[in-house]
Amino acid sequence: MSDTTHGRVAVITGASSGIGAATARALAADGHRVALLARRVDRIEALAGELGDGAIAIEADVTDREALVAAAQRVQQELGGTDVLVNNAGVMLLGPILDAPVEEWERMIGLNVLGLLYCSKAAVPHLLQAAEQGPRGVADLVNISSVAGRQVRLGSGVYNASKHAVGAFSESLRQEVTARNLRVSLVEPGAVDTELPTHNREEIREGLDERFADMERLEDHDVADAIRYIVSRPRRVSINEILIRPTDQAN
Repeated sequence: MSDTTHGRVAVITGASSGIGAATARALAADGHRVALLARRVDRIEALAGELGDGAIAIEADVTDREALVAAAQRVQQELGGTDVLVNNAGVMLLGPILDAPVEEWERMIGLNVLGLLYCSKAAVPHLLQAAEQGPRGVADLVNISSVAGRQVRLGSGVYNASKHAVGAFSESLRQEVTARNLRVSLVEPGAVDTELPTHNREEIREGLDERFADMERLEDHDVADAIRYIVSRPRRVSINEILIRPTDQAN
């Protein structure tokens, strides 16, 4: 456990599984108190119980702006502030653009873009307060994007668009708040062995299974380690961006 992170408060969205849950465990192990946000309340309550004192579960849909404002206020009241926000909630729905159900596009833009914007909007005032008044003199906002935010592929156009938006927003916000000691970081994982691909239609899942059949994908804790590294740096160090791929993934 690091003295520099002990007692800090980290808010993690999409904390019910995968990278979000792994990040909660990693940051809690470093002494952070953690607020777990997700819709699947049974899962985050179980995780909060596993992590013990200093962990709270908050049922919230990141597309609901009012719920996020209420969640930010609850974190302030129960944990005393917000030092770290990890915007992890998102969905990956792939397939050709011409045949895609528009509802999939709306779901991706709602979660991957608007949800991230709403979470950031609700948390930034508290993060700036922590940067100004906290003992470390710095706060962290970490946005989870994807290699899809750098590289456009056939069959993932709208997912690509959503993750490119995350990258653009992150860089602009970084320039806006970095002088106030709020660090904004972007993490872009390649293929990770989580439930994310299972949200796709059956024919898309079959294609993904074939694509990844011979690939040793990242595990959720590999990405959590990158997040852990980012938020534990001394105030003078800002990690703007990390691209992390499986060794077996060429593109």
